[in-house]
Amino acid sequence: MATHVITGAGSGIGAAVARRLGERGDELWLWARDAGRARELEKQHPGARTLVGDLAEPERLSWALGHQSPPDRVDGLLHIAGVLELGPVGELTPAIWRATLAANLMAPAELTRLLLPQVRAARGHVVFVNSGAGLRASADWSAYAASKHGLRALADSLRAEEAPHGVRVTTVYPGRTATPMQEKVHRQEGAEYDPERWLTPDAVATTVLTALDLPPGNEITDLTLRPGG
Repeated sequence: MATHVITGAGSGIGAAVARRLGERGDELWLWARDAGRARELEKQHPGARTLVGDLAEPERLSWALGHQSPPDRVDGLLHIAGVLELGPVGELTPAIWRATLAANLMAPAELTRLLLPQVRAARGHVVFVNSGAGLRASADWSAYAASKHGLRALADSLRAEEAPHGVRVTTVYPGRTATPMQEKVHRQEGAEYDPERWLTPDAVATTVLTALDLPPGNEITDLTLRPGG
């Protein structure tokens, strides 16, 4: 039985990944921003355990984790949580930039640093669920795309550093996916939201599980998904 730490398990892609891993009997440790959210996640994913810390404040994650008892080994560290705020460069404030980079880039980096001993002990796997915005940037997407381009660099560096320890690193770049975040994007874009046009969270979850389940000695480094039809 594998042990996984998952961020973003409350909805969308993260919820689909957690459900799929839980259904096959893996041990889940779900990251929650506070105690109330932890209780919600435990109800949503029966049998899962939780770790509490606000990803919006990455500088406090070390303190938060130090007051808890994380697993001794981590087979899968799955970074799926994220935030998004659209706007032109001329209107984005430092507060928006700071919040976006903190949650989407700095928190995954810090959480990886803190749990790396457990990942090494398991010769485990770090998965970053990135975005098509991590490969290209469009108008009004600068803050989000910058955070996701940075996340790609983080993954690439981590892969090179941790290969000698047997740690695998995968980045998944989903196109638009039918999630609550996508609904928010459409509202900000002033566009009608039709979930049937986009990837399903379960399709992205299948991709994540495919990467996790490769035999030892094999690694998917980067994988891009897009809606088709």
